[in-house]
Amino acid sequence: MSCYSLFRLAPPRCFTSNAAMFLSRISIYRIPTCGYAKKVAAKVKGKGMVKEEQKGPEVCKDPVRLTSHAVGVNIYKQGEDPLLKPHGEYPEWLFQLNLGKAKKLQELEPDTWQYWSRLRKENIWRYNRLHKGKKF
Repeated sequence: MSCYSLFRLAPPRCFTSNAAMFLSRISIYRIPTCGYAKKVAAKVKGKGMVKEEQKGPEVCKDPVRLTSHAVGVNIYKQGEDPLLKPHGEYPEWLFQLNLGKAKKLQELEPDTWQYWSRLRKENIWRYNRLHKGKKF
């Protein structure tokens, strides 16, 4: 068999001869397997489904572009990343945001919404830990 192999797959629409009808009864088909390059694929759980791996975006390493543009902010396929403005044009609260680890419950004031939000999260985490191994 040159360039053809036998598989248990659905019949291609190009086969309309009597041989294809015979092969459909025993569910073995002749399918061309050469002449093109296959994409890299990874096996996934399920009934023999193949999922194609996607490549991530390219990482910008140009220091001039990184210091003059907001790289990665543009969500559209077309267009460019916006230019960075001087610090005076941004609101003051932007520079006061906490970018580190979240504060612990004991460090927050009890009268703030951050305290109650954190308390609710910790109670949900505790409930989930307690009921992790229990069945219905």
